[in-house]
Amino acid sequence: MQPVPPPTAHPPKNLEDIPDAVPRFEPRSKRGNPPSYVVLGKRYKVLDTAEGYVERGVASWYGPNFHGSLTSMGEKYDMYAMTAAHKTLPLPAYARVTNLRNGKSVVVRINDRGPFAKNRLIDLSYVAAAKLDMLREGTTLVEVRALTPNNIDALSRNEETPPQELFVQAGAFAEESNAYRLVQRLKANGIDSAFVQSPLDGKPRLFRVRAGPVASAAEFDRLIARLNKLGVEDAFLALD
Repeated sequence: MQPVPPPTAHPPKNLEDIPDAVPRFEPRSKRGNPPSYVVLGKRYKVLDTAEGYVERGVASWYGPNFHGSLTSMGEKYDMYAMTAAHKTLPLPAYARVTNLRNGKSVVVRINDRGPFAKNRLIDLSYVAAAKLDMLREGTTLVEVRALTPNNIDALSRNEETPPQELFVQAGAFAEESNAYRLVQRLKANGIDSAFVQSPLDGKPRLFRVRAGPVASAAEFDRLIARLNKLGVEDAFLALD
């Protein structure tokens, strides 16, 4: 890995040697955990628990402009610590973040709020982004899976997973005809990769409308923007 030049004068000698965060029991912070809050006109509801949380989306990173400033919890932000910002997970929380483009993963402690740019799921520290090999691009497609001391053995292993094809889900319907109706509308408006995925074994009987695959965060953003223009406002990076 060849990260971009460190943005401060005295960075650690080897970023790869900085250990991942280790999930442990911590009391819910008195700061940064209102029932809900509003940023840029949008309301966010803070989750009651991190247990069971898993989502896919776009990760970004934040660095020198925030180094030393206070996080939402009131701690000093350290760009060389394994931390992150998230909009709705309770503070503090722990999560495994996996770069879906190269299979690399890290465990971070979430101690801040953000990112509030459109289509962004999590903001990583400089060192976490470096370990995921995403500094130069600035963003990447990730999976964020919350970890607690109860599930650390099952979910915190440092194992790279092979990259996979990633799709955007534009809708899910109990009626198959409604799913195909949406696909026809998407194709009529130039989204030729739209298709219907039949219900999966062991899952609710839903016909899911998807488009893709998408190979990068930039491609994901472009597809989401096109779907938004067609009135599809709640599309997301599919989990399965």
